[in-house]
Amino acid sequence: MGTFAFTQLDVWKKSHELALDTYRITEGFPRKEAFRLTHQACAAAASVPANICEGYGRRHARDKIRFYNFSEGSLQELRYYFILARDLGYVADLRKVFELICDVESMLRRLIASIGRGL
Repeated sequence: MGTFAFTQLDVWKKSHELALDTYRITEGFPRKEAFRLTHQACAAAASVPANICEGYGRRHARDKIRFYNFSEGSLQELRYYFILARDLGYVADLRKVFELICDVESMLRRLIASIGRGL
């Protein structure tokens, strides 16, 4: 049985968890970063599940893959923002968030590959 809503996709659930964690973590960033690193990280984090939603809603495999690829790009962008935040000393322990990023990355790659086999 297939899914009837993007909220049933495990990759969406995991990426939504990552977005929530990103918002929580960035609350601890310095105030001066509100319109810089905090804004960029939150935008990238929200873009991952948002593009999964949009891809899910597309009818054609190539369109689905395109949006899932956008999610992958936003995920890599987010990975960098957390590396930058760590190196700037804004956050120390990012094991959980990096683990989530790796999980979502793996899930997206599998999803894209499975759709691509049908082309």
